[in-house]
Amino acid sequence: MAVNHVFQVWDYVVFVFLLLVSAAIGLFFAFKRGRTGQETTAEFLVGNRQISAYPIALSLASSFLSAITVIGNPAEVYSFGIMFLMFSFTWLLTMIATSLIYIPLFYRLNIISTYEYLNRRFGQLVRYQVVCCFLMYMFLYLGIVTYAPSLALSQVTGINLWISIVMTALVCTLYTALGGIKAVVWTDVFQLCIMAISLLTVLIQGSIHVGGLGKIWNIGQNGGRINFLDFDPDPRRRHTFWTILVGGTFGWTATYSCNQAQVQRYLACKSENEAKKAVFLNWIGMIIVLTIACLCGLVMYAVYETCDPIKTNKISNSNQLMPLLVVEILNQTPGVAGLFVAGAYSGTLSTISSGISAMAAVLVEDFIKPIWKPWGQLSNGKKTLISKLLAMIFGLATIGLAGVASLLQGNIIQASLSIAGIIQGPILGVFTLAALFPKSNGKGAFVGFFVGLALAMWVGIAAQIYPPSDKFTRLLATSTSGCLELNSTTSTPMNVTSLLTIITSAKQEERPSIAENFYSLSYLYYSPVACLSTVLVGLIVSTFTGGTKNLDPTLIAPIVHTIHNFMFKNEQAWPIPETVEKFSVSCLSITPTAGRSTSCRIHYHNSRKVLKAVTIPCEL
Repeated sequence: MAVNHVFQVWDYVVFVFLLLVSAAIGLFFAFKRGRTGQETTAEFLVGNRQISAYPIALSLASSFLSAITVIGNPAEVYSFGIMFLMFSFTWLLTMIATSLIYIPLFYRLNIISTYEYLNRRFGQLVRYQVVCCFLMYMFLYLGIVTYAPSLALSQVTGINLWISIVMTALVCTLYTALGGIKAVVWTDVFQLCIMAISLLTVLIQGSIHVGGLGKIWNIGQNGGRINFLDFDPDPRRRHTFWTILVGGTFGWTATYSCNQAQVQRYLACKSENEAKKAVFLNWIGMIIVLTIACLCGLVMYAVYETCDPIKTNKISNSNQLMPLLVVEILNQTPGVAGLFVAGAYSGTLSTISSGISAMAAVLVEDFIKPIWKPWGQLSNGKKTLISKLLAMIFGLATIGLAGVASLLQGNIIQASLSIAGIIQGPILGVFTLAALFPKSNGKGAFVGFFVGLALAMWVGIAAQIYPPSDKFTRLLATSTSGCLELNSTTSTPMNVTSLLTIITSAKQEERPSIAENFYSLSYLYYSPVACLSTVLVGLIVSTFTGGTKNLDPTLIAPIVHTIHNFMFKNEQAWPIPETVEKFSVSCLSITPTAGRSTSCRIHYHNSRKVLKAVTIPCEL
């Protein structure tokens, strides 16, 4: 049974203010003209690569934190402890890998869609294999991000579920379709600030209510919620230091290196160095928001330490804990509940807008432009209009995606990260093959991706049929000893990580040994399993099918060149094409040397300067 509370006037004022400002930013960029007028698809999709690092950093942080952070992270700490805060170290490793490998590669190729790179490296078959999986992932992810927070908030605030979903989709569609990437970035900046302020308000007000952060920390420690130092190497344990460090690094590297929604942002920066600066500034912003969210989880546990609202049937699942906390103890202050809802919806708006902008870019760059021949004959205005219409269609489709997500239940953090690991893990494997292994070819990438995806789906689906046992999930105990009136006398903690845990709990004795040893693998390991199997199979198949010949050096990550030159000095890392004219990448220029010499100087450069010059033999 859910507890419903209706907004007060000031709550509506704060919430509507968020929606109006978000829409106004989109309208501002839609009607802005002059030098920055959006007259080309490049301006609409990547802002002509003229956005500075600071707004991009906040936009990156906002895009994949979302309402899942505002609602899901505190619930995660309440149920499983503050181990989730260790993702701060994971994110640092992710930013380092992204800056060293992928930003230099993508930025120097001057591309809009990351999957255009796969087409140059492995061909169209691999490109569309990966693009289809990316679109499938974004559909599922946007559905979860839209539905889960709307459901939780509607059940404790009184806002109708489908009204909130439709309202969210319409506002996102408006400012994304009209304002393009600049509107998305600047609304993300505004919405991240609202998210941080709302969480900070809950933290401060909750601390005052309980009696200070010191008391909150002691209560959390006594309740087993302060559990940083868990170094158990067992991969079946849901969260340990190693699970988060290894599994989380693979998962978030896939998001920052291969997901169009993130890559599209740092490709909109003014320069490669600005893009690198943006991802590290983004890391700082993510840590701040995550820390506040986890502390809110400790506040929540301190408030409900002796009267768990799930056991007493006050709410139906852990995703409703944070909204319940707000309306029960903070609703006395006018506007606080509205600010919290605004923060949650800020996360939802930023994620949806990023997603529909990325999907519009992928559809234009990977489907329409290479397949539809008349595209090149269209005016810039018509091309931009088509891009806007696509963004509008994807935005409205979000409503339907939320309906699909309504079939899912359980912990929204685990659901989103599990889907990301299953689908994005193989995608990361393909990009790793392309960027770091010059001998890999399209056949190897195609087979490797198929094997990696199949393996990850096998484990992920099997884990839903045979959910991990309590000894691996380590759901922490809660109490009802301090409740005045109990609506339930259940003494066993409720497993909220999966709906199927409840359905199959009566069949635990029928679990096969593979379910205990393999299907119980932590959901964070889905991504490394999928990625590494993709790379391994891809290399084996590439070796047996002849590898790659006449490879364009610019399609390999610059760090590979750097390492090879350091180790082997002037030796070639792979065969250079016999005829230099075969090079067709825009960031490569070739000039004959003086006289009738049969050698050329290849100048590797970006938009600012020549990075390196190499002499190679060639036919002129």
